[in-house]
Amino acid sequence: MRLAVAEDVRDVYLEGLPAEVEVVRFPLEGPPGPRVLEAEFVVPTRRVMAEALKRMPRLEVVQTISAGVDWVLPHVPQGVTLADARGVHDVAVSEWVLAALLVWVKHLPELFEHQRQARWAAGLRPGELAGRTVLILGYGSIGRAVEARLAPFGVRLLRVARRPRAGVHGPDALPELLPRADAVVLLLPLTPASRGRVDADFLARMKPGALLANAGRGALVDTSALLEALRAGRVRAALDVTDPEPLPADHPLWRAPGVWITPHLAGSSPQLRARGFALVRAQVARYLEGLPLFNVVNEGY
Repeated sequence: MRLAVAEDVRDVYLEGLPAEVEVVRFPLEGPPGPRVLEAEFVVPTRRVMAEALKRMPRLEVVQTISAGVDWVLPHVPQGVTLADARGVHDVAVSEWVLAALLVWVKHLPELFEHQRQARWAAGLRPGELAGRTVLILGYGSIGRAVEARLAPFGVRLLRVARRPRAGVHGPDALPELLPRADAVVLLLPLTPASRGRVDADFLARMKPGALLANAGRGALVDTSALLEALRAGRVRAALDVTDPEPLPADHPLWRAPGVWITPHLAGSSPQLRARGFALVRAQVARYLEGLPLFNVVNEGY
């Protein structure tokens, strides 16, 4: 079996693959070579590789090391199995969410600005996470990791997922839940159904002064509606993802009041590739043994 990975994937991440696996590498820039195009199993860490998938006649499995698959899904041929990296990003993203909540409740951006101005702002009173209500929209693997990290803080959780189940609400409950939440954490994948989910009506239903923390995809949020809500002081926001992305230097979101932006790095970590390729090795072994793969994508996620 031929496995295609990027040329910058270190050999240590591929140790332990079955002997019958031939590893071929695609370049970081430019089109993949003919040997790559004959691979059955691909780990497309670059968009140029995703765009080549429809030219791979022997392709059977596409395994991402990203949790979201919106960037690769349109390129996966019919009949080819697509699997995501559910679980790989849980630690890093959940820690980013915890940081965003603490930054918000402790007023750290304001305090950093006072420090820059050499002002001793003793009158600013930080709040506490204890007793706050946090709504997780997109309660899956990462949502459970967020919950585990919030547990010691005494936070009340509202969980919302695509399908309701015990302790988890469905999307239809959002109009009733949003006014109760002090913070809303977005962990949804980007699909046609979720695109623009956070619109003017969604934002108007949020509790005044609540935080919107987006660690999912930028296009989940109507940027114009968010800008209006920020300028009106109705909400605050912590954004790891934006629409558009990268955010242009002259975009008004950079200078909007009450917003904290990071450049799509919530899932980044020195351990990311080690975790991701541990999953790849497990998936390759299961594929060769004829076993069902983990994290197979259905209905866009």
